[in-house]
Amino acid sequence: MSAAEARAPGPAEPVTAFRLRDVRQVRGVRTLLDGISLDLPRGGFTALIGPSGAGKTSLLRLLNRLDDPASGTVELFGRAVAEYRIRELRRRVGYVFQTPVMFAGTARDNLEAAHRLAKTEVPAVGDARIAALLELAGLDASYADRPAADLSGGEKHRVSIARALTTNPDVLLLDEPTAALDPEVADRLMHTLAQLRETTGITMVMVTHRLREARVAATYVVMLEAGRVVEAGEAATVMHDATHARTRAFLQAGEGDAA
Repeated sequence: MSAAEARAPGPAEPVTAFRLRDVRQVRGVRTLLDGISLDLPRGGFTALIGPSGAGKTSLLRLLNRLDDPASGTVELFGRAVAEYRIRELRRRVGYVFQTPVMFAGTARDNLEAAHRLAKTEVPAVGDARIAALLELAGLDASYADRPAADLSGGEKHRVSIARALTTNPDVLLLDEPTAALDPEVADRLMHTLAQLRETTGITMVMVTHRLREARVAATYVVMLEAGRVVEAGEAATVMHDATHARTRAFLQAGEGDAA
């Protein structure tokens, strides 16, 4: 059985990874999310798109409790995220930030540190596992002993992804992982992520301001604006035959492809 098959839901398991119902989020007097209700597919690659200030990152941060909603419910695999122990939730739901922050030392040190901090039962990150994790992130084993501070921006993002995978998460959250990368490097990273999902069956949810990335990798797309869901559905449908006029206008204007 492949890793992807092993992650596939059984007959009695939910096909939805995250379920949000009537979620509101506020900061001071500003409403960031306003009545969000969504089902994000298990095993899918969801792209959150929309103009700046739409609420994309605010939504992403709720999924592993970097923030909690002001009201409403967020569930992971049919269970409220608030019911998970934080360490368990963070092990199962990895997070890759927009700007990769490297721990001191080598790429190997970064992966080993993540494993120690998680205190997980996942097998230790020996040479073979480090090589396998780096390969999943699109790097060869020789990167293990390179100083993390000397890596390029794209390489740091890949090490961040490998680091997030050390706990064998069910979900990987990515907050604009290509924002600081040039288009060629960004395209390579997106193809790596798409292949990673296909190979492992991991659920991915990504905030992106580049529509090209949604077209390359996403299987499901959510269009947000002013803290509300404008449209959500299969990527092919939303990207090529959107129902809502605002979604069509956003896609046609190419707002999300700006660097």
